[in-house]
Amino acid sequence: MSENKENIQTISDLDDQHSSGASTASSVDESQAALKAKTEELQALQDKYLRLVAEFDNYKKLIQRERSETSKFANENLLRDLLPIIDNLERAVKAARDGSSSDGLIRGVELTLKQFKEVLSKYGVQAVSSVGNPFDPSRHQAMARIETKDEPDNNVIEEFQKGYLLHDRILRPAMVSVAMAPAESQRKATAKADADFD
Repeated sequence: MSENKENIQTISDLDDQHSSGASTASSVDESQAALKAKTEELQALQDKYLRLVAEFDNYKKLIQRERSETSKFANENLLRDLLPIIDNLERAVKAARDGSSSDGLIRGVELTLKQFKEVLSKYGVQAVSSVGNPFDPSRHQAMARIETKDEPDNNVIEEFQKGYLLHDRILRPAMVSVAMAPAESQRKATAKADADFD
């Protein structure tokens, strides 16, 4: 009977080993299935990453092309608005050559100049006010200093070339002459300043 017990135990041990081997095999199958699923997921993510990289590269190229186009045609509206002014100037030149009256030519040029100023104003360009105002080095470029008693010292008395602002930024400074107190009064002012200093 003890032999039977040993045989039973042995058979039972074999069954345990067999069921243990079966569970190991099923565990390996599960691991392989999980590995295959993860590999497929990794492949899908890698494909998605490569598509995103390609899309971003295409987007960068598109933006560069649009930026190039924008800078190339940025002044299109301004230039389109200037074309009628050129047309009017050409008409004025033609009228002058045809020998019509100079009054008509002058009137035509004045109207064209007015139209030109309107276009500039539309785009934020405005003239710098100069004559009669104090000299401002950020808006004026002094070309000469003229001694005079008629104007306050350091006031703009003459404008050689208009200055212009583009919104709040100086586009071109005005070229001006600036009033200066006569030499004798300037000596007195300097002497007075020296006396006040002491």
